[in-house]
Formats: sequence, structure tokens, C-alpha cells
Amino acid sequence: MSTATAAGPSEEKPLSEVERVVDTFVAPSKTFTDIRRSASWWLPYVLIAISSVAMVYTVDKKLGMDKVVENQMALSPKQAAKLDQLPPDQRAAQMEGIVKLNRTIGYVYPIIELVIAAIMAGVLLGTLNFGFGAKLTFNQCMAVTLYSWLPGIVKALIAMLVVSIGGGEGFTFQNPVASNLGPLVDPASHFLYSVAISIDVFTIWTLVLAGIGYSCLTKVKRGTCLAVVFGWWAVVVLVGAAISAVFA
Repeated sequence: MSTATAAGPSEEKPLSEVERVVDTFVAPSKTFTDIRRSASWWLPYVLIAISSVAMVYTVDKKLGMDKVVENQMALSPKQAAKLDQLPPDQRAAQMEGIVKLNRTIGYVYPIIELVIAAIMAGVLLGTLNFGFGAKLTFNQCMAVTLYSWLPGIVKALIAMLVVSIGGGEGFTFQNPVASNLGPLVDPASHFLYSVAISIDVFTIWTLVLAGIGYSCLTKVKRGTCLAVVFGWWAVVVLVGAAISAVFA
């Protein structure tokens, strides 16, 4: 007489931190669904921070932060003209200060990224919870944000490779890789240029991942989640472009 019983539906196997990182690239739904079990986000943040610092270090050593500053100045003719009007010693002192400031910001940028991630998580938490009846937690939103940023590591690696092999003469941290519409727009048209470099392959990849993430954690339709994510991105891009045009 058989004692076998019908097996119930098997539960999804919990993912390790490393598996969640890998699945973000190959099976993102698995990663984001697993965030229901654990909203841990320390590993993607550590990887993003390491890649950010590594890119700054590589650019500083291979290209030089002074060259990066000159490239950035070339995109802001008004600021460059003001510097050129100074006596040579004062101009050199000003440039040295700007270079040091850029280097410092570059190396502490992972802390700034964490603040930005927290703001984004808070905005999307409020939007989806109050606007669409989701029941997300702040840590879940942080996890979605940071896992969705992982494609940025690929972008940083490409930038480091290009700079290391002697390229990147026009490198700026604002636009480290030509993976956007920037080359189609005159940098002097600051508003349009800011919008163009924001329409980036890696940025779109990130936004799609975030939309998938929120749809996996809520009962909100995927299309709606994508619309919310892309909508807030469009607001940030347009505001940022307007500020860039005013202060250029």
C-alpha cells in the first residue's frame, strides 16, 4: 500500500546575495521577487561603490583630473571665459581648486549615490503606496533602486577600458561613455544636450529594471510601474536640464 502523498506546490528557492546580483542581469524577476523575502541591498551598493571609485581612480591616473576639468569647461563657455579673463597665476590657482574639488567629489561620490538612492526610494515609495495602494517598505524600495543600478557597473567598466587603452580624450563624468544621444546634439545647446545624454542605453536599462522590480513586489501592473518610473525620470531630466541651461 503506497504511503506517498501528493506534493504541494514547491516554494521558490531563496537566492543568495550573489545569485540576486547575477539574476539582475539574466533573470531580473527572480531577483526582485526574492526581495519580498529579504530586502537586503548591501551587496549591490558595495559593488556600485567599488566600480565608482575604481573609475575615478583609473581616469585620474590614466587621463588626469585636470584634463577632465578642461573637458567639462569646454561644455561651459561662459565659465571658461570668466577663467580666461583672470591673470595667469589666479587662473592656475582657480583651476587647481576646481581639480581638487572634482577629485574629492569623485572619491566620495558613493556616499552621494546612497543619498540619491534614498531620495528616489522615498519618492517611489510614496507614489506607489499612496497613489496606487501598494504596500512597499522603504528597504524594499532601496533594494529595487540599488539592484536596478547594477548596469551602471558595466558602463563604468567600459569607461575604464576606453581610458586605459588611450581613448577618452573628451571624457567627462557627466557623460563617460557614448551610449546616448549626446553626439547628435551641440553641447553648446545646454538644455538639449542635457536631455540627450540622459537618453542613454544604460539609463533605460536601469529604468526598465526598476519598473520590473516594483511590479514584482506589488499588485500594480507592470506597465503602470514602468510609467511611474519613467515619469519621475522625465521630471528629473527636464528640471536638471533647465538648471544646467541657467547656470551654463
